[in-house]
Amino acid sequence: MKKALITGITGQDGSYLAELLLSKGYEVHGIVRRASTFNTERINHIYVDPHNPKARLFLHYGDLSSFEQTSNIINNICLDEVYHLGAQSHVKVSFEMPEYTGDITGLGTTRILEAIRISRKKIKFYQASSSEMFGAAPSPQSEKTFFSPRSPYAVSKVYAYFMAVNYREGYDIFVSNGILFNHGSPRRGETFVTRKITRAVANILAKKQDKLYLGNLSSKRDWGYAPEYIEAMYNILQQDEPDNYVIGTGKAYTVEQFLKEVFDYAGLDYKKYVKIDKKYFRPTEVEDLLADISKAKEKLGWEPKVTLPDLAKIMLDADMRGAGLAPIGEGDKILAEKFPNRWWEKD
Repeated sequence: MKKALITGITGQDGSYLAELLLSKGYEVHGIVRRASTFNTERINHIYVDPHNPKARLFLHYGDLSSFEQTSNIINNICLDEVYHLGAQSHVKVSFEMPEYTGDITGLGTTRILEAIRISRKKIKFYQASSSEMFGAAPSPQSEKTFFSPRSPYAVSKVYAYFMAVNYREGYDIFVSNGILFNHGSPRRGETFVTRKITRAVANILAKKQDKLYLGNLSSKRDWGYAPEYIEAMYNILQQDEPDNYVIGTGKAYTVEQFLKEVFDYAGLDYKKYVKIDKKYFRPTEVEDLLADISKAKEKLGWEPKVTLPDLAKIMLDADMRGAGLAPIGEGDKILAEKFPNRWWEKD
C-alpha cells in the first residue's frame, strides 16, 4: 500500500486529492493546523476513526512555519509521495499579510524539501505552483514563459518554485511543479471570487442577501474544475521523470463574464445586484492569465472536460442546495454526463 502526505488537506484541492488517493488504495496522511474550532469540514465525509482497523486516512497536527513538526511527520512515516498544497493562498490577503505569506507559502516549501533531503528517503514531491507567478507576462503562458509576479503571494510561489527546481537538480530528488491556473468547485473557499459569486446568487434567490460587492471585473482568468486538476496532480507524480507542467483549460474569461454566466443561469440581471467596492482592488493587478496546456496534453495525456460556463452551473447548483433551495439542475446534469464514474463524493 502506497503512503502519501498531503499538506493543505482541509482545503479544496487537498480534500479532493485525499478522495482520489483513497480510491486508488493509498494510505493517506494529512497535516492540519491546531484550532479551537473544527476546520475539517471538507474531509469529514471520508474520515474514519483511526482505531478502526480499516482506517486509511490519518491526520497530524502541524504547521508549515515549523521545520521540527514537518520533519518529524516525514521521518515517522514511510512515505512514497508528498503533495504540498498548503499555503496562505488568498492573493488579496497576501498584500495585507506579506511577511506571513512569505513564511508559509515560500519558506514552508523549503522546510518540507529540506526534511525530505535529510531523511534520505526516496519520496516523490509535488509542489503546488500557481498561474499567479506569471503575473504581467503576456498570454498564453506555458512552462517556458518568464515569471512576473504581481503580489506577495505570487512572489512567494516563485520562490517555492525555484527552491523545488534547485532541490531536484542539486540533490536528485523527484520534485515536480504543477503550475495550476484558477480552478473552482463547490468546495472553493467562500472568499474566492467564483464561490463568492455563486454563494451570493444562491442567497439572493433564497431572500437572504440583496447586494454583492466585488472589485475588478475586467481581469481575465483561465478557470477550470478542481477535481480534474487533482487528477493532473496525481498524473504528474506518476511520471518516470520529474518536470514542470502548466495545467489549465486554454480558455480565458473575465470576472464579469463569470458573473453574467451565474446570474443568467439563475434568471437574474447582475446589474441590479452587483456593486463595485474599491477595497477589493489589489495594489497591483494581474490582467490576463491563459494557459498553454500543450505539454500536459502530450506528456500526461490530460485534457479538461469542464470550462467556465459549465463550472458556473455546477457551483451554483451546489450553493442553491446549501441555501436550502432546489438546484436548477443543469450543473448536476453536466456532472452526470461528463463524469459518470466519478471518484469524488457528490458535493
